[in-house]
Amino acid sequence: MNNHMIQGYVVKGKEIFVGLEDSKRTWRLSVRCDRMVIHQASMEARYPVLLSYLHNNFPECTINLIYEAGFKGFTLHDRLTDDGINCVVIPPHLVTEPKVNRVKTDRRDANRLAFILEGKDVPSICHVPDRERREDRQISRTLIAVGKDIIRTRNRIRKLIDFHGIEVPFAAKATWGRKEFEALKKIPLSAPLRASLDVLLSLLGHLWLYQETLRAHLKELCRKERYRKAFDIARSLPGIGWYTAIRFVLELGEDLSRFTDAKKIASFAGLTSREHSTGETQRRGRITGLGQGFIRSTLIENSWVAIRKDQALLAKFMRVWRNSGSRQKDIVAVARVLIIRLRACMVLGRPYATGIVR
Repeated sequence: MNNHMIQGYVVKGKEIFVGLEDSKRTWRLSVRCDRMVIHQASMEARYPVLLSYLHNNFPECTINLIYEAGFKGFTLHDRLTDDGINCVVIPPHLVTEPKVNRVKTDRRDANRLAFILEGKDVPSICHVPDRERREDRQISRTLIAVGKDIIRTRNRIRKLIDFHGIEVPFAAKATWGRKEFEALKKIPLSAPLRASLDVLLSLLGHLWLYQETLRAHLKELCRKERYRKAFDIARSLPGIGWYTAIRFVLELGEDLSRFTDAKKIASFAGLTSREHSTGETQRRGRITGLGQGFIRSTLIENSWVAIRKDQALLAKFMRVWRNSGSRQKDIVAVARVLIIRLRACMVLGRPYATGIVR
């Protein structure tokens, strides 16, 4: 039976489930209906080609499509949704395979995606922010990337100085500020070293300028009507300044009710413990570390300030300290409480109130 006969007798007017395995140049598709694979295809990774395939082969069907979140972001989701196709984006680490499986291909991955979508066995789907927030939060993410480039360039400069034995009066300082790096421009050096150092210093200067520009854009977003209320609530938490508050709002969103309980937002931030338990044996390890690393690290960093401003958080810190004796575990516990309280404040729509220990 050819493809057209299959569509005529099996698929027409029914609901189909499409698994799409995304790559840079090609898309691999697996189509399921009535608990069986009815078609498989490979095509150029261009949206008009995909849309033509779906409309021409399944014109009277309700189309559901699933793909893994990847390097192309959520643009495909937006375009499919605009064209009336139900689209689900799933985190790659949640697509499971049998332990005995030793073969991995795009075809198998597409089949697996279609299978779990048809069986309603999707463990968790990605929250897809709208285009405006995705574009706004790119400012924050670019700023993070520029900050890493600044650290990398500063280290290159210091390594160059150490490698060639260049003596500078402030070499003993643990950290160098802009004043020290500016002073390097006046140190007498040979022509090759001067050329190399000047390039790195020029690059560092441009990165500092880009950093200031991006921070100015972030300050403008703090005053944007859409984010103002959520920003004010996040800003009210102890230990969180304007810079951290707007980054949290851009990453987590203005409405955190999609996290139906405290455990879910703590898990999203990677602040829940790993567990390998069976029978009567319980084993818990370090935190999972899932999600955006900078959210977790920023929360932990701000928690050190928060425990000096909120008695309830300090009491939590001391209670965990008595049980564990580990400062790392203590501050992670406080960070977990902090993001849970952020969710509660966002859902209730009111600013944070510091706790009192009686």
